[in-house]
Amino acid sequence: MDLNELLDYLAVFENDNRLNVWHFSLLSAILYLGYRQGQKRTIHVSRSKIMALAHIRTLPTYHKYFKQLQEMGYVRYTPSYHPGYRSKVELLIEP
Repeated sequence: MDLNELLDYLAVFENDNRLNVWHFSLLSAILYLGYRQGQKRTIHVSRSKIMALAHIRTLPTYHKYFKQLQEMGYVRYTPSYHPGYRSKVELLIEP
């Protein structure tokens, strides 16, 4: 993912009135990780890293808004139950 693609994603999020500050924060954290990994679609994540980057402190808040992002069709989450492998988040929208 390059800087222009990152900005294109942010523009899509900005125009969706369903998103609030918590959704935007989670999406920004996911995009940041994708940018750092050089990934466009499938991004390796950990819950603790997303929460830290999004400045979300409680699990209920994280789960509530992350689930809503999945229901809105922004992301698909594939958990990894192995401690040595990170989970995956797929971005389902086109910038």
